[in-house]
Amino acid sequence: MNSPKQPLPTFDEVLLCTPQTSAEQVGLFLRRCLIPCCAGEKIYTMLYADELSYDVSCRAEELFQHLQHYNSSYRLVILCNCERDNSYLPSALSHYKVHMIPQRSRAEIQQYLQHHFRVAQPSDSAASVFKEHMCVGIVSSKRAGMGK
Repeated sequence: MNSPKQPLPTFDEVLLCTPQTSAEQVGLFLRRCLIPCCAGEKIYTMLYADELSYDVSCRAEELFQHLQHYNSSYRLVILCNCERDNSYLPSALSHYKVHMIPQRSRAEIQQYLQHHFRVAQPSDSAASVFKEHMCVGIVSSKRAGMGK
């Protein structure tokens, strides 16, 4: 996010974890991140790692410990719910934890995302529904079940 020209992460750089995420999915993701190849300067991100099942978390930690010896310059960010940071994988990898303070303001982050999510040529697409022709949007309500 150092410049608006930098792209958003690609599908292979992000793993969105759920309780149904398999050990195979996590293993493939960790291999992409930790095995040196011509991947360049990608930053891999595992979201909601606290949602992984105990078995998958154990296997992921074993694989991480094994593969990290092949690459000392990997770039991996693991995000979890701060209320569940005592679950297996965040606890097992806690000695790698780095506390970070955002380097950009909220306005700068929003501007960066708007640059990448704006539809170039407004047409008869769903983007015409969202503010300023964005191709994504968040619809929320304080009341549940109101037809979102």
